[in-house]
Amino acid sequence: MDKPISKERCGKVYLALLHHPVLNKNGDVVITALTNLDVHDIARAAKTYGVYKFYVVTPSESQHRLLNRILAHWTSGFGGEYNPTRKAALELVSAAYSLDEVKKKIAYGSGKRPLVVLTSAKKRETTISFGSIGKRLAEGEDLLLVFGTGWGLAKEVHEKAHFLLEPICGVGEYNHLSVRSAVSIILDRLFGR
Repeated sequence: MDKPISKERCGKVYLALLHHPVLNKNGDVVITALTNLDVHDIARAAKTYGVYKFYVVTPSESQHRLLNRILAHWTSGFGGEYNPTRKAALELVSAAYSLDEVKKKIAYGSGKRPLVVLTSAKKRETTISFGSIGKRLAEGEDLLLVFGTGWGLAKEVHEKAHFLLEPICGVGEYNHLSVRSAVSIILDRLFGR
């Protein structure tokens, strides 16, 4: 396996967790439910591995309100006072309505467009390796890693990406990790020591 990339030599890394457009088990495009556990655990992994920003993406107004309540409790409410390490992680989280909005926010904030890399549990013919992504980060490119909920990202998301990252493979045929587990494994493969 390739040597992990030194954080000092890297471009910025951003995460996006898409709740739409994603697929259900029948292949229909749906909006999936935001979960408190995903927000907390992915934010904690993001903070641990030096991610610059973590975007939760959903077009649902009610899910934006829920996310804002969660974040307010842990960043400016009692939760932040009680658990400062959780506050530090959740301060990385922002809401967005679409992947296009995330890309625009990143370009506006950094002055450059990120390399958009999708993740998937499915094996495909054309993927990019962890090592190749690491080399691009070491050369200073910014990276937006896109994770899906439900049963995978819709076709329209694939059309907006530069690359599809190689999948995480276990020891057998079963391959259905939780998204928060997948995020942690991928970040560790890129930056773990």
